[in-house]
Amino acid sequence: MTMPVFVSAAGGGVIVDVDGNSIIDMGAGIAVVNVGNSADHVVTNVQAQVASFTHTCFMVVPYEGYIEVCEALNEMTPGTHQKKTALFNSGAEAVENAVKIARAFTKRDAVVVFEHAYHGRTNLTMAMTAKSMPYKHSFGPFASEIYRMPMAYPYRWLGSAANITEEALAEVLHKIEKEIGAENVAAIVIEPIQGEGGFIVPPKGFLPGLAAFAKKHGIVFVADEVQTGFARTGDMFACDDEGVVPDLIATAKGIAGGLPLSAVTGRAEIMDSVHGGGLGGTYGGSPVACAAAIGAIKTIKEGDLVGKAKRIGEIMLPALAEMQKKHPVIGDVRGRGAMIAIELVVPGTTEPNPAAVSAVVKFCQQEGVLVLSAGTYGNVLRFLPPLVMPEDLLREALEIIEKALASLA
Repeated sequence: MTMPVFVSAAGGGVIVDVDGNSIIDMGAGIAVVNVGNSADHVVTNVQAQVASFTHTCFMVVPYEGYIEVCEALNEMTPGTHQKKTALFNSGAEAVENAVKIARAFTKRDAVVVFEHAYHGRTNLTMAMTAKSMPYKHSFGPFASEIYRMPMAYPYRWLGSAANITEEALAEVLHKIEKEIGAENVAAIVIEPIQGEGGFIVPPKGFLPGLAAFAKKHGIVFVADEVQTGFARTGDMFACDDEGVVPDLIATAKGIAGGLPLSAVTGRAEIMDSVHGGGLGGTYGGSPVACAAAIGAIKTIKEGDLVGKAKRIGEIMLPALAEMQKKHPVIGDVRGRGAMIAIELVVPGTTEPNPAAVSAVVKFCQQEGVLVLSAGTYGNVLRFLPPLVMPEDLLREALEIIEKALASLA
């Protein structure tokens, strides 16, 4: 639901509209402006770069900013192995190129994805995305050799809550082996915390189990960290939570403080498997976006935004859990760091309640708080505050969210 205003300025967790109204931003441009809408280092770097040159195309005339971003990503992303990075424009581009790289390396075709996944809006990434409306409806036919597996979704798992990891892994791995053949799989692609699907946090052990299976069978394990990356979850990358080291990692959104940039970073031998000229694009790794990324990464490190994301989670999760006790419309509270969600249901059931989500979003908008919806069933409220948001603003937003929930009664 689009906020019915036009922005004139933004920063520090506040959006100011053209009429001078201030709005608390609990969306961060869908997890893009982790460092804020106008971080000093980002602004300074971009202004200097624009004054120097705006474009050459790295494949035609290279520039140091591109290399600097790649070196930073090689150092920051999980694992101590030798890595290489290629830069693109959007999250969908990064995911699509990760699949191309995996196929080139393995000489296999099949790609495994999961229920509730979202990977983008290109033809291939629409095929990889689970939800039809609004992402896929009427846009087919889609790319082939995409195979969807069950997701370990704790709130909606039909089996044993205590054994969800073992049950989910057994089901997924059985389906891969019997319905596809592990020897035919190029890549397993998964969001460490699913984003558009409803901030689904898999149970402990699920991601490591998938990664171990991939390694055993020569499958490239791809982490789509487009929404979870760059301090959002209280780790620099969500994979860090369980020490999972992906073969390839796709990043975007929070990488460049609001400018279009994405990346695939991975094991050098995998990245090197693609023929010369096989990856690229006119605008990929734009010098202006690279300048912004250097500023954003500096801001994340200097401002300890990993620590600030953890603090946001320490404030939000207990507050929302208290609301759940008072408001039975909240079926589940979940998330990590500053990537938090509540799933709304018909009280006394687990039936999805998208109408309640719409009502809460509208109430919050009227009270000057921007919140976002998500979920396969349209019944999830997701909260993605900028990591630089002051705690008093965060608490004010939570008060308004509780008023919105109370208004449903």
